[in-house]
Amino acid sequence: MLSETTWLLIAIGSAVTFGFAGWWMKVSQMKGGDNTSLLLGLYITGTAGFFVQCLLDGGWQSLGSGQLWLYGAVIGAGSAWGNAVFMKALQHGPASLTSPITNLNIVFVIALSVFLYGETLGPWEAAGISLLLASAVLIAIRPAEQLSLASRIWFLYTGAAVLLFTFRNGGLKVTGELGLPSSAVLFSGYLLSLCWFAWQARSARNGNKEAVMPGSRLGAKTARTIGLRFGMLAGLFSYGGLQLYALALETGKANLAAPIFATNSLVVAAGSILLYRERLTRLQWLAFGCLMAGLVMVRL
Repeated sequence: MLSETTWLLIAIGSAVTFGFAGWWMKVSQMKGGDNTSLLLGLYITGTAGFFVQCLLDGGWQSLGSGQLWLYGAVIGAGSAWGNAVFMKALQHGPASLTSPITNLNIVFVIALSVFLYGETLGPWEAAGISLLLASAVLIAIRPAEQLSLASRIWFLYTGAAVLLFTFRNGGLKVTGELGLPSSAVLFSGYLLSLCWFAWQARSARNGNKEAVMPGSRLGAKTARTIGLRFGMLAGLFSYGGLQLYALALETGKANLAAPIFATNSLVVAAGSILLYRERLTRLQWLAFGCLMAGLVMVRL
């Protein structure tokens, strides 16, 4: 059994590591990278990472299980399609609404762990979880951004993103309880996602779609190269973050691991301050305060 301190470090490590995946995705966006190529690159290196993990921890021995591939398909769909519809939602509505609402998937994961698996919450833990969820919501709010919706289809995309990310984050709890090796589950999910985005990228090229960021002056080929390059970097951190998250779920409470993992977006905010000289709003500084206070309360 892991000590509480070791478990907490693993849970925090999952958020920080996965946060760097989001950071490289932001860098690609800032440089005008193609989104489809970005996600293709992410699943190339992510799949490779989980394959190596399978070889190291023996998870490959479970790859003949139909049940494992079924759950892998559900988690993979949650990851791949969740990312895809989230980006679509951002095209039809403000990030200040889209990101916080998408983070509601963590509430469903907590409910799953409490009502289905009987995990308990002490008063300090409940307070800490509330602060962690508040930090994940506050970091995405931008008061200067107009909160108008370009289309009602935003509701459909955002709702789908919440549901799909719940399949990804909560699915790992379910497979852990079933005794399925997380490395093999994630390998199968990422491999299926890789096939999906490979088909998407091929269709885009065959259709001569200029799938570049709005306002970008880059050509389609350059945008694809940038997206693929930074996507492959993001995939390495996506692999590491999700593997640590799965370990945190297997060795501790999901109702604590999930909200800690949800704070991964704060890594992107920190990187934006250091490299892009972005200024945080008072609400976003408050988010950092909630994060630190929440982690302390969870530890009490």
